[in-house]
Amino acid sequence: MYFFRTFFTLYKEGFAHLTLGKTLWKIVLLKLLIMLVVFKFFFFSTTLHTDFLDDAARSNYVLDNLTKEKQ
Repeated sequence: MYFFRTFFTLYKEGFAHLTLGKTLWKIVLLKLLIMLVVFKFFFFSTTLHTDFLDDAARSNYVLDNLTKEKQ
């Protein structure tokens, strides 16, 4: 427990005295948030939640697509 308290105190005191660093961290966190939102909407499909009514149909669809042979 002592290690975590020391670790937290070190970072708290280090970030308290930053001026340019705080701005840079805000930019980094904003870019990360924007990237996660973009990934959510463009790369993570909601097909399984909207096209199927129950879990059995979803699992059959996934199983069929995973075991389908390439042509």
